[in-house]
Amino acid sequence: MRPRLDADTATHDLRTAPRAAPAGGAGLVLLWAPVALPEVIRLGDAPLLIGREPPPGGLTILHAAISRVHARIHHSGSTFVLTDLDSRNGTLVQGCRVRSIALEHGDEIRIGDAMFAFVDRDVDAFAGPASGPFPALVGGARTQRVAREIAALAQADLPLTILGETGTGKEVIAQAIHVASGRSGRVSAINCAAIPANLLESELFGYKRGAFSGADRDKIGLVTAANKGTLFLDEIGDLAPEAQAKLLRLLETREVLPVGALAPEKVDVRVVSATHRDLEALVAAGRFRGDLYARLAGHVVRLLPLRERKEDLRLLVPHLLARHGASHLAVSAAAMGAIIHYDWPYNVRELEAALRRAVALVSAEGTRTIDVRHLSDAVQRAMEGYGTEASTPSLPPPAAASASRDRAPDEATMRALLERHRGNVAAIARELRKDRVQVHRWMKRWGLRPDDFRG
Repeated sequence: MRPRLDADTATHDLRTAPRAAPAGGAGLVLLWAPVALPEVIRLGDAPLLIGREPPPGGLTILHAAISRVHARIHHSGSTFVLTDLDSRNGTLVQGCRVRSIALEHGDEIRIGDAMFAFVDRDVDAFAGPASGPFPALVGGARTQRVAREIAALAQADLPLTILGETGTGKEVIAQAIHVASGRSGRVSAINCAAIPANLLESELFGYKRGAFSGADRDKIGLVTAANKGTLFLDEIGDLAPEAQAKLLRLLETREVLPVGALAPEKVDVRVVSATHRDLEALVAAGRFRGDLYARLAGHVVRLLPLRERKEDLRLLVPHLLARHGASHLAVSAAAMGAIIHYDWPYNVRELEAALRRAVALVSAEGTRTIDVRHLSDAVQRAMEGYGTEASTPSLPPPAAASASRDRAPDEATMRALLERHRGNVAAIARELRKDRVQVHRWMKRWGLRPDDFRG
């Protein structure tokens, strides 16, 4: 289900001719549009004209915000060039209005109210069913590929490790694995970073009466509580060294020794661990046991951050609204543009919080449409300067653009520029005599956000 559209902007007709292009090559990935569009548009050697009434073979988007022939994408040398054809509402790349630009992998493009990501390879990886074996895992083809991978391994007696940034849905994955495993027990979850090291052993393995001061009764640990079920160890990268040794013993022997016990107890648990840390780097630095990592990583599931899978947003937004009883609300094109433009450093968790806030504000107003003003302050700040003209009317041809990219500032230089200009991207662009689009690309390369430098 998608957000309901404003009646005066929606249309229901579409004429899109198939395009000849090498399978798995370059193309556009749909991020959001106010009308139905293909999830991928393949690009080939022939130019692609986009508009309400493009010539045969073009991409037709029947919507009021799109000009008759709005933009063109053509192959030039080793890249693709996007050109605005004097459209009424303009063409944006990375939030900047452009005339002509050599596209880079991952560029976000807005044509009228239709939004796409340009990929220079493997566009077919983004095509496929948007539903899969786990209803809780909402997203496009790449997310559903992860879901099918999990489903295939769920019933195997194999430890799994989930790697992903905070808020990417690691616990949702763990719950899905447990449900699909068919195990009769429960899920026992423990956040390894939230429990002091001196209490972690007793929390995991339990203790016997009299084991220490205050232990006036036996306590079952989380491992034993998960017998016949799943033990979910969140933030495993923060597990204390002494607890690492005991967890390794559990994986090797399938036995636990409660604190104060004289004999071990047999348990049958499936271990699923998760972390936002680079476990291999921690092993190399001597901060995580290599033998434990080898035991935990029977299979590794890698979750992309939301900023790298923005094609999921058009499905996640209505899903999260429905979760909070707000599926009746519309989402304006401007709000969807803001949601797509923002990079969501705290991922789906932050998106859900922003939508809950929006729902509360819309309900208080008695309106039925979420707009930019209802979104979080961070999202609104990210929209400052959105849609303004790029600092040069026309970017260099592909060869020159490529040479400019080779002289990109390193991460330390970009950080210094952001600190000096307090996150003002336009000021950085003026100092470097570069286009704002290029500055945004460099920031994205290093994972830098202007908001982090605004005092």
